[in-house]
Amino acid sequence: MVAAQIEAANPGVQTEIQVIKTQGDLIQDKPLNEFGGKGVFVQEIEQALLTGRIDLAVHSLKDMPAEQAAGLTMAITPRREDPRDVLINFGGWHSLAEIPAGSTIATGSLRRICQLQKLLPQVNTAPVRGNVETRLRKAAENGWQGVILAAAGLKRLGMAALIDEKGILLPPDAMLPAPAQGVLGLEIREGDQQTLELLAPLHHQPSHRQALAERAFLRGIEGGCHAPLGAFCRLLGDEFEIEGFFQTEHNYYRQSLRGRQGQEAEFGRALAEKIKEMIADE
Repeated sequence: MVAAQIEAANPGVQTEIQVIKTQGDLIQDKPLNEFGGKGVFVQEIEQALLTGRIDLAVHSLKDMPAEQAAGLTMAITPRREDPRDVLINFGGWHSLAEIPAGSTIATGSLRRICQLQKLLPQVNTAPVRGNVETRLRKAAENGWQGVILAAAGLKRLGMAALIDEKGILLPPDAMLPAPAQGVLGLEIREGDQQTLELLAPLHHQPSHRQALAERAFLRGIEGGCHAPLGAFCRLLGDEFEIEGFFQTEHNYYRQSLRGRQGQEAEFGRALAEKIKEMIADE
């Protein structure tokens, strides 16, 4: 998708796609929080970028470590896809209220598990890994009643019809997404002006504002991209609201702050500090 956008915006430019398997792609039998630490979906790709094997890395920004690798930068943010989570269910339900007690919902995400337990304490969860098709197949084979996925992934894979047929969309009010969920991270080498100019037409400032706030919260909370945390930045014209949560062993902390355009990163950090102070009191 990004390659096509680059070629459309820069007539005469040709792109070549290199598929690079990462540790996170290859290890499918463990929950993400049990191996590899931060960056399990990016290290091999960033190494290829630093050595000059590739000129641009396209990441799911929600999988990126909070701290940028030395020598690399992400200055361009394309338009964000749907940031919501979606519960694909096999019971024909159209709302959370219809899901019966004792149902099993598949997800390997601590963020989704702890929020689902608050929304539906009578529901069980089961761990699942793999790409979208694998997760759907595993859920069906195990007789589970549903699986939680990112709406952005389904839409980018051309599976939006599945959301309409079997999905219950979970707005941020109900389930805060991962920071920058639905945003692509376009990573290049620092100082690579040629690639930066080719990417410039893809930049979407509203999406960039959201990513700045949510990623600043992630950096500030120091939780890593697989910790039980979430954040979402709502744009309100020249203002915005950044909302975030973090769950400890004992408590669930959810707070929000409002700021004005240009303060996104500052207020993302401030929200993280606010929640960390509450955790310290605990």
